[in-house]
Amino acid sequence: MEVRTILWPTDLSKNSVKAAKNVESLAEKYKAKVVLLYVGVDLMSHFGAYGEPSKEQLQHFQKFEIEHAKKKLESVCQQELKACPALEVRLVQGDAATEIIKAIKKEKADLVVITTHGRGAEDMDRVSAEFGSVAKKVIANSPVPIHLVNPLKR
Repeated sequence: MEVRTILWPTDLSKNSVKAAKNVESLAEKYKAKVVLLYVGVDLMSHFGAYGEPSKEQLQHFQKFEIEHAKKKLESVCQQELKACPALEVRLVQGDAATEIIKAIKKEKADLVVITTHGRGAEDMDRVSAEFGSVAKKVIANSPVPIHLVNPLKR
């Protein structure tokens, strides 16, 4: 298997960042480019769920989220992915699984590294689900191999 591009989607949770060592190791082994992807929530599609805020308020909050994510992604790059030969960061908004599948195709990824559980599992003492909902959808729809990292194993 030839791996030139690795896609690492992360929600920046403690669980998802645990995949960093796997990403770094695979990138180093294959001399592959890493595309670090963050998918922010598209609040405009959830308009009524937030007490009817104005469009301007939602846009302001989305801008804040993306700015905050950008800073955290830069920190992850500097602290966790030092050995990657090439690294690119992408920030998009929408449904996480849908945007990850789009990114696989757009970035011509050869491999996806994803954790079995992300932000949704962090507040749970014990997770009974085999995979989180985003990981499950990506696994079911990915046209390329998936490298799964279980962050709940100690």
